Amino acid sequence: MTLADSAIYDRAIQALDAFQIEIPSWGFANTGTRFGKFAQAAAASTIEEKFADAAEVNNLTGVTPTLALHVLWDLPNGLDDAPAVKELERRFGVRSGSINPNLFQDQEYKYGSLCNPSAEIRGQALQHMLDSIEIGKALGARDVSLWLADGSNYPGTQSMRKRIGWLEDALRLCHDRLAAEQRLLIEYKPFEPAFYHTDIADWGMAAHFARHAGAQARVLVDTGHHYAAQNIEQVVAWLLHTGMLGGFHFNDRRYADDDLTLGSIDPYQVFRIFHELHSAAAEGLTLDVAYMIDQSHNLKGKIEAMVQTVATAQELYLKAALIDGEELARLQQNCDLVAAEELFRGAFWRDARPFLHTWRQARGLPVNPLEALRASGYVERVAQERGSRSAAVSSYA
Repeated sequence: MTLADSAIYDRAIQALDAFQIEIPSWGFANTGTRFGKFAQAAAASTIEEKFADAAEVNNLTGVTPTLALHVLWDLPNGLDDAPAVKELERRFGVRSGSINPNLFQDQEYKYGSLCNPSAEIRGQALQHMLDSIEIGKALGARDVSLWLADGSNYPGTQSMRKRIGWLEDALRLCHDRLAAEQRLLIEYKPFEPAFYHTDIADWGMAAHFARHAGAQARVLVDTGHHYAAQNIEQVVAWLLHTGMLGGFHFNDRRYADDDLTLGSIDPYQVFRIFHELHSAAAEGLTLDVAYMIDQSHNLKGKIEAMVQTVATAQELYLKAALIDGEELARLQQNCDLVAAEELFRGAFWRDARPFLHTWRQARGLPVNPLEALRASGYVERVAQERGSRSAAVSSYA
């Protein structure tokens, strides 16, 4: 190995050691579209099964130590469920990750939650947010991740300015209840389910609400929550520059918020995003960014798709880390366009899997996590157990 090769190897190992990504509990459950859902025998239907599946993914990949939880779906009794979740953490060796409130499912939220014209309903939504913060404290979960579905479908039917004020007030109250180590991550989405206006429609609105809320609030970037032609890495660069980037929900899409497995449509985009993060760190910016997955596997096997996404995220993160930043900066400064682009593209096309294989072997992990999952028989076993249990419940009912 040459000195240059040794430096690249060291950079690769350092990047892999630093990378962790959170997986979502809902990614293991039966999900669907507005038209319905296709059930899978291996899908998790309880919080215990979700922790079991998360532990299997972490055992195979070594980089998913936390499980994002959804308050309504995973903790239907709120704070009373926290002790049972703590026991699952001890049992499966996976910690609770971000806490995700639900402000889009109750019938009362037909016209909005924190932005509803009804002060009573706004109060109900605010209480749910405060309860979610308390759940986070009880579980030692750092981030409370807010996606707000609020908006309207028709011009003239809502006062957009009033709703801005209501939301500012609510988020400030939420921020004031955070523990010192907690953060409020504010997500944005241009449309769906609202199709005329969405109350937090883009990163600028999210950044405004985060600044207004307080110093512990940041912006969450969901890679599926953008218009089709939007330059997401430029959004990331702006949020890095302004110190407002708090985390990511990674997924892929072809049309809108498709929630497809990472890199299945445009791996180059994910690579470009990771480059902005590596570049900022190399220039001395202090990063405090949560990497999280938010996907809905309607057709792919739940656990296989999760392993596939995590392995893809590792590979793309590594590829971006192997860009020669000093040389790229020199070429950029000289406006040597072709050489700069070729250096950039060359890192993307480079086969980084040998570094990954070496890293996994050194840590006692399977060289190919997806193949190891298939060889283990885990999916088949839980499909038989869970499918039989579902059939028994249906028969009894």
